[in-house]
Amino acid sequence: MGGRPVEIGDRGGWWLARGRPHPALRPFLRSYDGYWEQGGVPGRTRTLPGGTATVILNLGPPLYLRFPDPGAGARHYGSFVAGLYDGPGGYEHPGGLRGVQLDITPLGCYTLLGVPMGRLTNAAAELPDLLGPSAARLVERLAEAPSWAARFDLLDAFLLARLEAGPAPDPEVAHAWRLLAAGGGITVAALAAEVGWSRGHLARRFRDQAGLPPKAAARVLRFERAVAMLSDGADLAGTASACGYYDQAHLSRDFRALGGGTPTALIAELLGRRRGSTLAEPV
Repeated sequence: MGGRPVEIGDRGGWWLARGRPHPALRPFLRSYDGYWEQGGVPGRTRTLPGGTATVILNLGPPLYLRFPDPGAGARHYGSFVAGLYDGPGGYEHPGGLRGVQLDITPLGCYTLLGVPMGRLTNAAAELPDLLGPSAARLVERLAEAPSWAARFDLLDAFLLARLEAGPAPDPEVAHAWRLLAAGGGITVAALAAEVGWSRGHLARRFRDQAGLPPKAAARVLRFERAVAMLSDGADLAGTASACGYYDQAHLSRDFRALGGGTPTALIAELLGRRRGSTLAEPV
């Protein structure tokens, strides 16, 4: 094991090791993202809502997560999964971060974890609490592995086994998710008619398996598309029109509600974290 290609990127103080999952897993996640920080400086990072759940296999110090619930303070986690959320998020850390991040589609997460994603709406859970001792053993093996390539091979084996054993989402929920992810501003009523369910039944089953009800999921996915367009240099007015906002003011209100800041500030912050050089080599 350990001969697969891994892309190593310098992100100015921390490093990214990226590898491709097994082809059978790629419908659910695009990459394995290993990371490590060279220094030990404490920090705080904003996270933005999007269309994926996040799994962190932590090989370093704990993270202190914050979610949209204004009454909840930061809580520390080791290895964890965070479900979909529809408000400002973030984490704090003491420095020296090291681990692997998996950004998994919510229905993929439902299958791979085997738990209702509604349990993780605007929340996180320790991975061993969800998956049992096998998750703790996986983290131990990842820490002991000699390279990032070997770690990614371990992840392939673990996730492929769970893929075979996990539950499949309802075809109606999967179809509704695909329609929302495609954009176009489809309404919940049209979604329900398309899949042949009542709006109430669709909302319940969708939230159970994807983590958010269809209307909230559509809002988050629209926000994610707007973030991507603005990050690529699009202007505010054009982005608002293309993503289905009523106007630029509507877009700005959504950015404050979902991201906790103005479009200009959030995009500047996001682009600042992405800067760095990249090279490809086997590790």
